[in-house]
Amino acid sequence: MDAAGVSSESAAIHQGAQALGTRRSFLKSAAVLGAGELIADTALGGQATADANYEFEIPRGMTLLTFRDAGQYCLGVKTPKGILDVRKAASRLKMPAPSSMDDLLRNGKGGMLKRLVDAAVAKAGSSNFLRPEQGLEYGPVVMNPEKIVMMGLNYRQHAIETHSPIPSKPVLFNKYNNSLNCHNGVIHLPTEVARQFDYEVELVVVFGKKAHNVSEDDALDYVAGYCTGNDFSARDLQTMTSQWMIGKTCDGFAPLGPYFVSADLVGDPNKLRLETRVNGEQRQDWNTDDMIFNCRQLISFISKVMTIIPGDILFTGTPQGVIMGKPKDQQVWLKSGDQIACSIEKLGELKFTLA
Repeated sequence: MDAAGVSSESAAIHQGAQALGTRRSFLKSAAVLGAGELIADTALGGQATADANYEFEIPRGMTLLTFRDAGQYCLGVKTPKGILDVRKAASRLKMPAPSSMDDLLRNGKGGMLKRLVDAAVAKAGSSNFLRPEQGLEYGPVVMNPEKIVMMGLNYRQHAIETHSPIPSKPVLFNKYNNSLNCHNGVIHLPTEVARQFDYEVELVVVFGKKAHNVSEDDALDYVAGYCTGNDFSARDLQTMTSQWMIGKTCDGFAPLGPYFVSADLVGDPNKLRLETRVNGEQRQDWNTDDMIFNCRQLISFISKVMTIIPGDILFTGTPQGVIMGKPKDQQVWLKSGDQIACSIEKLGELKFTLA
């Protein structure tokens, strides 16, 4: 962050009102009752999950994803034998399960999901619940966060390369749900209003517990897991005024994925390598241990400003190596046809294409 192959149908899903409409269709059967409250969802064809008897638990020991099947977004669990289709497994085993990543996180159904996964893996003929990951059509890992909090200028060398002062306090701004995009997604560049398009690989924190005024020591206890993300930016819009929002919130400008990896499988979030490649050329290569404000500090600070709820996400900033940080005569902005790949250690590689 700074001062500054899918089908055409799949590409359209993640753009503008079509993307928002798809998410609304997906959530049609859900009643979101408020921050931290239950989502009543009958998508599995059974009793509303709001009535289920279970303890609130953050997901642990799992790598998850969202995929699209028959016009719907579905929750999947990565296993050594393939992707477990949670909806199909729950239906055939007649067990309760979260209907989506949002349902899982907001309603604390980590334990419920773990029981389903264990039962599905143990059952003879479990291949009926599995699908190969190759050829899977991904969705944004988190579909409907209440808040997408962004952190700017959080790596010292990045602040230096963009000729920005080193911040003494976290520099926060936001994106909106219209910007959410997915692994193997497409960003349709808004060339009617912008020309200077840039990449920013970022560690994304996904929250699993309500957090208000938490200490730095306890901050990571509120994290459900992490994702690879990209704070895609239109620099000419970003620098048009003192506010960065319009350069950051265009449709599809927040690719996220391919996986959500639970926090226990990641360990220390400030010891992870980050990389970006453009058309195969390495552009960014650094480590999260160089953050000016580490994840504990960011979470604690933000929780004192606003109440974080499960399902909220936090982009934690980008290291040096962005196009905006190059000398003016070396700035070759991204264009239609470019292919972006960004990866974070333990979290997987996020790919997307520009059109």
